Amino acid sequence: MATALCPGSFDPPTNGHIDVIERASRYFDSVVVAVIANPSKEPLFSLEQRSDMLRDALTHVDNVEIASFDGLLVDFARDRDLGVVVKGLRAISDFEYELQMAQMNSNLSPGLDTMFMTAKPEWAFLSSSLVKEVARYGGSIDGLVPPGVAKALQGAFPTP
Repeated sequence: MATALCPGSFDPPTNGHIDVIERASRYFDSVVVAVIANPSKEPLFSLEQRSDMLRDALTHVDNVEIASFDGLLVDFARDRDLGVVVKGLRAISDFEYELQMAQMNSNLSPGLDTMFMTAKPEWAFLSSSLVKEVARYGGSIDGLVPPGVAKALQGAFPTP
């Protein structure tokens, strides 16, 4: 077994993200959860806040490390000597995008493999964007995100 890399923007982390990371941790000696600083996106939460939310939500998983980076995923993986990327898939649209990314990563860094893990049905509809939208308008996000994330979202979108 090896160390897997689970990258994402995690803005914010959802229970779907946590589920994929937990399941990956059962199949690998260790998992590096890498929070991406994507300059093309304007995140609601800072890189540090997203990393802290993940640390809090994953305290029960012993073989997980939280890290962050900007730049290319292949460079981060190469610097850490990581050869496997694990990505969660919710729908066909995720597969099309993630397949293209996996092929580009493999082209840039031969030997860097991507494994896809399908979302459990109870999380297949869930995305960070939808969670933020529901929270912004005062809808219930109970059961969709870890408790610390729910608290952070309540702080980001206070109800009048």
